[in-house]
Amino acid sequence: MSRTDRYRPRELAPEPWPHEPASDPVAELARQFALRLTETIGDRSIRSVAAEARVSHVTVLNILAGKVWPDLETIGRLEYGLNADLYPGRGQRRRR
Repeated sequence: MSRTDRYRPRELAPEPWPHEPASDPVAELARQFALRLTETIGDRSIRSVAAEARVSHVTVLNILAGKVWPDLETIGRLEYGLNADLYPGRGQRRRR
């Protein structure tokens, strides 16, 4: 069975990604996640952060660029590996 095509997070938000809010609520979660991850990384290298979290550095780069949707395993590994709350809390989500 083939997978249906879906938009990437950056395709659902205005340019420049991730600096402008997305009107799509789920894309907005991905955008906020990317911003939090960027802040947590700080001046460290992507490779060192990825190694700490036991995820691929390419995955981290793609999340930051809005090319992929972060999956639950990746979110968990990044949060535990970096000791950071990266997923936006309910209070920060926009309601429909």
